[in-house]
Amino acid sequence: MKWLVYTLLVLLASVAVALFALPDPGYVLIGYGNYSVETSLVLFVAFLLGLYAVVRLLAGLWHVPARLRGWEQRRRVLKARSRLDRAFVRLLEGDWQEAERRLARLIADGEAPLVAWLGAARAAQQQGAEARRDQYLQQARRHLPGADVAIGLEQAGLQRDAGQLPPAAATLDGLRQLAPRRTRVLELRTEVARQMRDWSKLRELLPELRRRKVLEGEALQELTVQVYGNLLRRAIEARDLSALKELWADVPAAAGRDAALQAVYAGGLLALEADEDAEAVIRKALARDWDRRLAYLYGNLRRGDAAAQLSTAEHWLKAHERDPVLLLTLGKLCLRNELWGKARHYLEASIGQQPTAESYQLLGTLLNRLGERDEAAEAWRKGVSLAAGKSAAALLPEF
Repeated sequence: MKWLVYTLLVLLASVAVALFALPDPGYVLIGYGNYSVETSLVLFVAFLLGLYAVVRLLAGLWHVPARLRGWEQRRRVLKARSRLDRAFVRLLEGDWQEAERRLARLIADGEAPLVAWLGAARAAQQQGAEARRDQYLQQARRHLPGADVAIGLEQAGLQRDAGQLPPAAATLDGLRQLAPRRTRVLELRTEVARQMRDWSKLRELLPELRRRKVLEGEALQELTVQVYGNLLRRAIEARDLSALKELWADVPAAAGRDAALQAVYAGGLLALEADEDAEAVIRKALARDWDRRLAYLYGNLRRGDAAAQLSTAEHWLKAHERDPVLLLTLGKLCLRNELWGKARHYLEASIGQQPTAESYQLLGTLLNRLGERDEAAEAWRKGVSLAAGKSAAALLPEF
């Protein structure tokens, strides 16, 4: 098409020159030493145009081999792309064996882009051939050395999907050394640590997740509470009071205001007989926001000034007079203070709001102490019935 346009332009130019030259063809003289050439201007222009055309023709012929090579290369690329598309259709349809076969042929022909290696690895894994999967990925690294991060991410993702969590973690730790600023590496490492319930690793990752804004707002708060909650429980199970307090000191301020996490810590302090510390935590937390879990734990205090603790709890009653948990706590504190009448009143009031096996058990023990054997037996029977049949709603969320 270009040659046709050029030819037409040359013809038009020739006609224009001829028409211009009809009245006066002009005159051109070229001399060099004893030699000279004389011709008309029209012929000279025609000679120049012809010379230009010959030069262009020779230049075109010179580039023919390169153009043929380029055409052949484009043809191979289009053919390879078509083969790759057909292979990925099989992959998306779940025909793992055929997809791997087609992709392996592309790889063997040396026409495979990165996605072919990764697709073949995925197809192999879907067939349970994890050794072949790793072989494809290793070959991809050798043939495409600049794609280490992409290949590593795909490998870690495949390992995670196959349930190979420790190898996935190791792969991602290596990638973090190789590409410490890649957000996707950090995201995937966090996902794997959560699946492994590796709370220590997640604690290590939290500052970076916050700094790089990989997690924000509620998602970050939820993960922080989950991580420190489990680490606190681990310290409680190990009965390590020092580790428990060190962990709490490390809790970020926002997570430290979470009532569920405060309940775990306060419950741990009580379990490790640090009642004074537990009381301080509970009182400070409840002064800010009311929470049933913390109010319940206040009733489990075994040390300290029992009368002052009862007075504090009765102060809370002004704002929460119908709270069954607070009424149960008051009943327990009255028992500690040997105020049997008040203890019976609070326990019966708690049962009236929401009966539980614990409240019935405590009431039965109190009635038995007071000599009311039949009433005590009835209270115990109801408590056992609730515990066995689980017919009443849970008094407290799990913490």
